Amino acid sequence: MRSVAELRKEKGILVAAHRGTAGGNIPPNTIAAFDIALKEGADILEMDLFQSADGEIFVFHTGMEPAYLDRHFKVETLTAEEIRRLCLCNVDLEETFLHLNTFDEVLEHYKNKCILNLDRCIHIVENIMKAVDRHNMSDQILLKSDPSEKSLELVERYAPTVDYMPVFMEEDRESSKIEGRKIRYAGAELVFRSENSPVVQDSYIDAMHKKGKFLWANALLYSSRVPLSAGHSDDISLMDDPRKGWGWLVDKGFDVIQTDWTHHCVSYLKSRV
Repeated sequence: MRSVAELRKEKGILVAAHRGTAGGNIPPNTIAAFDIALKEGADILEMDLFQSADGEIFVFHTGMEPAYLDRHFKVETLTAEEIRRLCLCNVDLEETFLHLNTFDEVLEHYKNKCILNLDRCIHIVENIMKAVDRHNMSDQILLKSDPSEKSLELVERYAPTVDYMPVFMEEDRESSKIEGRKIRYAGAELVFRSENSPVVQDSYIDAMHKKGKFLWANALLYSSRVPLSAGHSDDISLMDDPRKGWGWLVDKGFDVIQTDWTHHCVSYLKSRV
């Protein structure tokens, strides 16, 4: 499987589908949502992982139980068997025909198909890598985490064979530290509230590219009150002008755009060629 860096050289700007493509009766973080995203042209599938009380790994964004399970509880406190009996809800909080997918199901389904970006899972990375190795899929994994000392120790110990992407908030104080470890430091996700943030300056972006690192931007918005890319978002791209959102990120030098609107983002990028 080609790496993110190799795909970037071959295809141009890459699109990462945030939890797949969800909406209507299709909940996010499901094989259904991921399949739709690939049909729409996604290059990378971003997903969230958690571990059940008895140690099985599932795909779901913990903390979102009220939105997608219509319950106020912590899904990770349930056993795997209890989790399998749950039905995910649609945008109207009506139960769908879809259940939470196990990580093994996702790995099997996407073997040799695309890059899988794993988020919110560094604390269970040992068991995640056991699953990845069972499926012989280390070349398809892009692991993401904060760059804390604890997280880097876990990556170095349990996931030195997969590409790793730290998340830098506003500035990068950790690159030299990561480069000195037994970690496959492939690129970085950059989060910035302002165009004046250190991580979005041309000098920094050029330096990272000279090191062979790809740069990942978030066009998605968790909240309109919390800009992830200084307002250059999916929202402004769709409701105003894509040149102000996705276009600005491309012109700035980002290699990967994570979006909630895969089809529209892919279509815009193709229109620029």
